Amino acid sequence: MNSQQTIKNLHDLEFDNQFTREMPADPETENFRRQVSQACYSRVIPTKVSQPQLVSYSKEVADLLDLSTAAVESAEFAEVFAGNQVLEGMDPFAMCYGGHQFGNWAGQLGDGRAINLGEVRNQKGEHWTLQLKGAGPTPYSRTADGLAVLRSSVREFLCSEAMYHLGVPTTRALSLVLTGEQVLRDMFYDGNPEHEPGAVVCRVAPSFLRFGNYQIFASRGEIEPLHKLVDYTIRTDFPELGEPGREVYLRWFEEVCRRTADMIIHWMRVGFVHGVMNTDNMSILGLTIDYGPYGWLEDYDPNWTPNTTDAAGRRYRFGNQPQIALWNLVQLANAIFPLIEDAEPLQKSLDEYVDGFEQGFQQMMAEKLGFSSLQRDTDLPLIEELQQVLQLVETDMTIFFRRLALLKAECEPASDAAELLAPLMDAYYDPAKLTGDVRTKITDWLERYLNRLREEQASDAVRRERMNRVNPKYVLRNYLAQLAIDKAAEGDFSLVNELLELLRRPYDEQPEQEEYAGKRPEWARNRPGCSMLSCSS
Repeated sequence: MNSQQTIKNLHDLEFDNQFTREMPADPETENFRRQVSQACYSRVIPTKVSQPQLVSYSKEVADLLDLSTAAVESAEFAEVFAGNQVLEGMDPFAMCYGGHQFGNWAGQLGDGRAINLGEVRNQKGEHWTLQLKGAGPTPYSRTADGLAVLRSSVREFLCSEAMYHLGVPTTRALSLVLTGEQVLRDMFYDGNPEHEPGAVVCRVAPSFLRFGNYQIFASRGEIEPLHKLVDYTIRTDFPELGEPGREVYLRWFEEVCRRTADMIIHWMRVGFVHGVMNTDNMSILGLTIDYGPYGWLEDYDPNWTPNTTDAAGRRYRFGNQPQIALWNLVQLANAIFPLIEDAEPLQKSLDEYVDGFEQGFQQMMAEKLGFSSLQRDTDLPLIEELQQVLQLVETDMTIFFRRLALLKAECEPASDAAELLAPLMDAYYDPAKLTGDVRTKITDWLERYLNRLREEQASDAVRRERMNRVNPKYVLRNYLAQLAIDKAAEGDFSLVNELLELLRRPYDEQPEQEEYAGKRPEWARNRPGCSMLSCSS
């Protein structure tokens, strides 16, 4: 898009608010905590703040909205995207939804600290919903204040864009704005709250509908608004499926299952752990949504969860994410059952999720290993054994797969174990433990892997390029985010912007940024914000 086509004044944004125009609204317009029935949303105005200041923004998301650099860097932008100013055409609201939290039905939840400003229609005709996270209380805030702190907002902003550039389906982030307010937070839920700088993130997606939006109506027996919401969803976000009706409802559910499987496969590919896979955190579009206590698998431990609240049960651990997604899809199937009244076709789609995920995961792993195609008889045992080998000693997942591409299949076999292991040594947190039976098991696997690579037609150089397209060199490690948070809390936003730039090209070598490609430093092993995090994070 050239400069003549970009929007230089925020007042030129075109709003087309389909959701508030077509969906049933809460008739109460006052902003107080309450149960809301027979309605998809409540209108609410963001809370004004004292001193908005733009910390960072995504150029790519600004482009989606046709916004020029001048528009984003204007003083008015910070006012609007901190919640101080409502533009003409905006129709701010908070959505009503329920959800299962850690496997238990929690009843009405809703947008407790998220306010949708409205839907922008860009020059391509695309609809993008703008949502402020941390812009004050809503009718769904329960006992909370509806605000967000800089700490959690930096993490949300950076991760939204990092995931997009990794190729993972995700909601996006336009901007990160400081509010000038101090917000009281008990980060560890230990009775020691502290004041922290307040901030607001503007999130962007075609829709922020979640499984819980449908569940709340089904749980209350409110079938008419459920019917309207499903029909609206299909017409606006899945129009290719046809006009809503029973058969289209089934095709829609099948598509939601497919997209969800695709999203989880990408999570597993890059080592991402969401941390809070409640049904109210599952996007109906198959997008990663709600970046709270997430983390990247550094030590390859399928039982690891980044969430302190989940530390005992580890329900949302890395290795359990595919099963939890299925469990959540079952809850969605239960919610839409009244529109179909037949469990068999819904179960068929759930079975297809299982098959689709398994096949997709196997194909993804074959690509991570550099195979041009999956040879099931030989490759599946190799993949399964690798998942065990990676757990023998503390192994950095991201570095291991990236360094695996450096192995040479074209040359003569390695003369000894040390030569075979040499390209991978940077992936091990304690190389001294690579002894005895552990060393033997790893080298045995590597030798079988190299033998398999020798069956490939591609050269080492071609294979390396192929592997480097799916195995990132740079991910948003928790300690990197925490370093950026620490600097930002002192008024220095340089590392936030440096990481944003770094993570735009996660698969490129970027030799000038090599320091960000290393293992988690030892000082970060147990430091707050660098290992496990709470839901307040």
